[in-house]
Amino acid sequence: METIVKKQLKTWAVLATAVGAAWAFGAHAQSITITSWGGAYTKSQVAVMHEPFTAKTGVKVLSEDYNGGLAEIRAQVKTGNVKWDVVDVELAEALRGCDEGLFEKIDPASLPKGDDGSDAKADFLPGMVTACAIANISYANVVAYDKAKLGANAPTKLDDFFDLKKFPGKRGMKKEPNVNLEWALMADGVAPADVYKVLSTPAGVERAFKKLDTIKSQIVWWSAGAQPPQLLASGEVVMSSVYHGRIYDANAKDGRNFALVWDGQITVPDLFVVVKGSKNTKAAMDFVRFATSTKPLAEQTKHIPYAPARKSSLKLVDEKTKPWLPGPNQAGRGFQTNAGWWADHADELNQKFAVWIAK
Repeated sequence: METIVKKQLKTWAVLATAVGAAWAFGAHAQSITITSWGGAYTKSQVAVMHEPFTAKTGVKVLSEDYNGGLAEIRAQVKTGNVKWDVVDVELAEALRGCDEGLFEKIDPASLPKGDDGSDAKADFLPGMVTACAIANISYANVVAYDKAKLGANAPTKLDDFFDLKKFPGKRGMKKEPNVNLEWALMADGVAPADVYKVLSTPAGVERAFKKLDTIKSQIVWWSAGAQPPQLLASGEVVMSSVYHGRIYDANAKDGRNFALVWDGQITVPDLFVVVKGSKNTKAAMDFVRFATSTKPLAEQTKHIPYAPARKSSLKLVDEKTKPWLPGPNQAGRGFQTNAGWWADHADELNQKFAVWIAK
């Protein structure tokens, strides 16, 4: 009898060990999908966020690219076929998506303190923590040109982008109304502080489109961040709107001789959200907390010069990188996009923009 009992206990112990091993393997084999903007930006996230997170937790990170917007996220949530766990979105989409119930709420109290001991709430820059999203960086929309092609006759201000007489040739612009409409008004003499007030009126919208009309015949539309450096390198355009970090990357890694016009810069925060209905919510939340902590955000600036959302991270940025960071340290006009305004007006202006392009 005693022998049989011992054998049973031994069998149960072996089974328990096997189950425990299987559970442990399953935990480490778990994967999450992070969707971002591709190119140099995603590469920087893989290096300082994805790979270190996997090393720390055993959770694999699968990376996908997209060109922004909420359409695909809406479709996934609506059908219940959620494939993306975490998405890097711009602030306007973070606010709209939260209102629409597309994202999980994130408890700000769960965010780690800054490495300098500062409370997370105080460590993040103003507006960088919302009900459903935690910011990682801010980038700037600016004008770029090839110094090798323009030489001494180089643009110095946003108005030059709209001056076809002084600077003949094609212009690259992203195929969407935001930034383009703000730039059109600034180039037409509207002060940065008044841009959204003017754009809130029918007359102001008409004024912006009329200014865009002056260069419409010379516009080459782009949709992905990798395209503007390619357009400049090929000579297809003489100037292009661009995410400023793409120019830094092209110069550093591809040996280009591109330059930026900081006048007119419009900065945009990027934030991480967890998609509603994700099957890996806990791991996704853990990733967001890890990725938006002090060191990953500071380390990211070594790969691409986007301004980190935490003050404690800014303290760690190399002095050689700081001149490339967007914001008030750069000369000329500029402001942060009014994400709340765009969240309210995007549908209307996207329709107007589509009609204008089709004319």
